Amino acid sequence: MTVRSQEEHAMSETNKLTAFLTDNPRLMGVLFTICLLLSQAGSAAAANGGTVA
Repeated sequence: MTVRSQEEHAMSETNKLTAFLTDNPRLMGVLFTICLLLSQAGSAAAANGGTVA
């Protein structure tokens, strides 16, 4: 696979994902919420990690 065909493949995958999320807007909100919760859980774990001896 050449560099150009790899870029075209990546673009086609991105276009598929974009089209899927356009057709399913509620899923976009769910994915955003999951990312938000994971970032909060990481911050909480880091804060608690400093107090464990």
